[in-house]
Amino acid sequence: MSERLESYFGEFALFVEILIVLLITYLLVRIVNRIYHRFIERSAKKGDENLTTYKFLEHSISVVLYLIGISFAISMIPFLKPVAQSILGAAGIMAIAIGFAAQQALGNIISGIFIVISKPFQINDRISFNDGLRGVVEDISLRHTVIRNFENQRIIIPNSIISNQMIINSNYTDTKICRLIDIGISYGSDLDLSKQIIREEIENHPLSFDNRTPEDIEKGTPKVMVRVIEFADSSVNLRAWAWAEDAPNAFVMTCDVLESIKKRFDREGIVIPFPQRTISYLESPNGNT
Repeated sequence: MSERLESYFGEFALFVEILIVLLITYLLVRIVNRIYHRFIERSAKKGDENLTTYKFLEHSISVVLYLIGISFAISMIPFLKPVAQSILGAAGIMAIAIGFAAQQALGNIISGIFIVISKPFQINDRISFNDGLRGVVEDISLRHTVIRNFENQRIIIPNSIISNQMIINSNYTDTKICRLIDIGISYGSDLDLSKQIIREEIENHPLSFDNRTPEDIEKGTPKVMVRVIEFADSSVNLRAWAWAEDAPNAFVMTCDVLESIKKRFDREGIVIPFPQRTISYLESPNGNT
């Protein structure tokens, strides 16, 4: 009877010890994550360029701590030791099976590591894809990348997929962006006045960025270039090159400038034509059309 009680107490003590190890592991991960998260926040405020690496390491540290804690807890269970010895005999078969089962997961992890190392995009970069998807990179974990689109929705993309995509990064090495503003005027409108209005409205906008070099300024090159690009069916099409410091400023500037140009055109008598065609009738020799 006493041996049974000792056995029960021993099993209960082992169970408690395992729970304590798992609890300590969980608390340790929470504490480390909280401390590390504060470090990331301070780095973000300072504009640290390694923010992407820090975020990736945050997930990696959590995984490593959990693996260590769970492995230690399993090693405390006596009956798993002989099981482990028997499993070693089939280690080769298990390795192959695990390799096939975890191929996609391992591919995501490896792709995530290459993303952090090569840095085609980083946290807070504005990126877009060929299919029209656009957003801001919010997080890069071991398995996936989180993108926040402009409707404040989170898009989860596996790292192995996003690493094979063709990406347009608006923040890669240089945040300046040039927006092409195309406007058509009627053939009867004053061309020089139209170009002057477009140039003035863009130059006077507070978000307009002067991208000229000192040599360009010395030569008298205008801050905003406006050129005729096409004689269309019912309009003369003009194009202006408008620079802004980054993509958000460029979007706001483009919207404001289009509105101000339309109002100036209305006041100055510049016509933005609707599509129209001129039809002429040829008369036959007998006078019939």
